[in-house]
Amino acid sequence: MIQRQIKDPRLGSLVSVTDVVTSPDLSYAKVFVSGLGSEEERAATLKVLTAAAGFFRRELSQQLSFRRIPELAFHWDDSIERGARLSELFDRLSESRDRRA
Repeated sequence: MIQRQIKDPRLGSLVSVTDVVTSPDLSYAKVFVSGLGSEEERAATLKVLTAAAGFFRRELSQQLSFRRIPELAFHWDDSIERGARLSELFDRLSESRDRRA
């Protein structure tokens, strides 16, 4: 829905929803997103998504049969970057051990 519906040049070329955490009563939802780009592009992406939250709620209300559609709060998920960094560190450690052996 994000890529197809929102036509804003500030929105990164690739934005993925990585997780959604809702409150027990479904009145609030934290939407975690990830994508490519610099820190400035990430901030712009979150700004666009936050501005479009009402649009997303309206679209969700048409597709879901929930009594209440949650308020959406968008957050950046940096777990992919952290995982890549850890993988790189493990690779360096492995190469270091191989050179010593």
